[in-house]
Amino acid sequence: MNALILAAGYATRLYPLTQNKAKPLLEVGEKPIIEWLADHLVRLDGLETIFIVTNDKFAKDFQAWADNYQSKHPKARFKIVNDGSTDDNNKLGAIGDINLVLTRESLTSSDLLVLAGDNLFTDSLGQFVEFARGTEATVALFDVGDLEAMKKYASVTTDASGVITAFQEKPDKPTSTLAAIALYYYSKSVLPLIITYLATGNNPDQPGRFLQWLYKRKAVKTYQIRGQWLDIGSKETLEAANKMFSAPTARK
Repeated sequence: MNALILAAGYATRLYPLTQNKAKPLLEVGEKPIIEWLADHLVRLDGLETIFIVTNDKFAKDFQAWADNYQSKHPKARFKIVNDGSTDDNNKLGAIGDINLVLTRESLTSSDLLVLAGDNLFTDSLGQFVEFARGTEATVALFDVGDLEAMKKYASVTTDASGVITAFQEKPDKPTSTLAAIALYYYSKSVLPLIITYLATGNNPDQPGRFLQWLYKRKAVKTYQIRGQWLDIGSKETLEAANKMFSAPTARK
């Protein structure tokens, strides 16, 4: 199994904080956001390489961070993939970036764990992976606890076995508070379908769009994570993350 952290966005909503620093490299709880993800990943059994896909503007910064992190965690293996984009006008989109890494690095022979570089959670990533192994595809769910807040997220409906039966991006009238978050496990049998998805002209941005297309073709399982979770998309959520991940319980 390989892991892929999506970190090629430009985070213009966080300007000026992200004009000269990638959002995943912003500090939360006294360390970069991406470091919280890396700390989860290095604990996983059977992990081969952690790929970080980013843009031309910040590729060197991610390489410097990875070199520093690896010096402290010798078992960690990173590879930075530069998608060549320079701004929002020529970016590939999250799904386009996944496809780029899959094809450039020839990764379709192993399962792939995909994480958004601006999402933080306190639950064990190991439990998610243990559940997902053996499935064709699995997405993590989180209970945001507020129907109004669900209008910003992807709402899913499942059958009794936890397989997705309906998926709606940013619903006008949500009926559930369970949101699909940017934490995905794709088996090697599913990965070639990303090429098919893009080849038929589908939206290359927003990773949930592929899931919305996939569940009609393959059984997509769900796994609800507990603890805390934040999608850092604004200064307000960045401040909330700082408070949440500065707490002693977040450091365990």
